[in-house]
Amino acid sequence: MVEADQGQVSRAERRKRTEAAVLSAARRQFAEHGFERTTIRAVAADAGIDPALVMQLFGNKEQLFSAAAHASVDLHSLVEAPAADLPEAAAAHLFSGFEDPSRREGSEALLRSCLTHPLAGKILRDQVMAPAQATVAATIGGTDAELRAAVLNACTLGVTIARYLLKVPAMAQADRGDLERILEPALRALVQAQPDPSDHRPV
Repeated sequence: MVEADQGQVSRAERRKRTEAAVLSAARRQFAEHGFERTTIRAVAADAGIDPALVMQLFGNKEQLFSAAAHASVDLHSLVEAPAADLPEAAAAHLFSGFEDPSRREGSEALLRSCLTHPLAGKILRDQVMAPAQATVAATIGGTDAELRAAVLNACTLGVTIARYLLKVPAMAQADRGDLERILEPALRALVQAQPDPSDHRPV
């Protein structure tokens, strides 16, 4: 619930608190009901505010889902990592939302919504993942940087789905340290500079 204004909080701070309350409610609603069945009215009731204010802050359900996804998926450590640290950062990002018991249910629900609802998947792909992937590609640089960044993303996403949603036994039962030990060399190979094919063409 949004606390009553005591007259001592700035307008900007009140807005920030209200947005945080709405996003927290949105994550709960999307986690419990999925994208299709979550409504602006339900999120507003959960946050203890008027539905019109939710619309004023976030526009519509699609934009609210995008904001909730951004708030749920911490990409800072990944997009800010230098090339040498990208493999470790990518592996750590893979586990960040799922190994923490307080975040796991919401992270699983977010991913499940994106895999089962086309619009939710499009929002996550275009508004959350694409900008981060472009930044990773710029960090990698060199030949096929965009493709290598996409494959790196696909590797971590695949492990996430296999371990947490499909619960493939070998993946689900593996120790995190063992997964990181096996995964990081593969990610490092994707990050390391690749020779330009043109350098090997006969003169």
